[in-house]
Amino acid sequence: MAKTYVRVDDRLIHGQTIVAWCPTLEVQEIIAVDDASASNAMLKNIMTMGVPSTYKTHIVTTDEAKKLLSADSAKNRLVIVKTADKLAELAEYLPKCEYVILGNLAKRKDTNHQVAGATGIFFLSDSDIAKIDKMVDDGAEIFFQQLPSTSKTEWDKFKKTL
Repeated sequence: MAKTYVRVDDRLIHGQTIVAWCPTLEVQEIIAVDDASASNAMLKNIMTMGVPSTYKTHIVTTDEAKKLLSADSAKNRLVIVKTADKLAELAEYLPKCEYVILGNLAKRKDTNHQVAGATGIFFLSDSDIAKIDKMVDDGAEIFFQQLPSTSKTEWDKFKKTL
């Protein structure tokens, strides 16, 4: 049976996605969810330029993602979202998700928490934390991990570093 993984990474599709995450997770289909990118042909071309044809790739709006995720798939999927807001918005469409991997999140106007440690590229708002907490309470396995080769930190432990 196919698996679905989710990554929260504001860069969406980039080199680490293709070189590290997709092979490790045996991904066959990438679904990047971002309304602005999905409506911008140039951004879509830039993001898909380095994606090998072995990966079926979608850069879609939230509504398009909901339709894709509602349909059964025989392919392992990696769903990538830019923010915890989008993650929460799609949560009901991800019931068979293996786990959620938190990656890079740039500083935004509403962020007031930054990860402690070496990366420094992870910012969350109080609202983001509440949404992730709710997903964990609902049974989602969520952890922070920059690359498959680095250690992962479970959400409850990771949250204490913010």
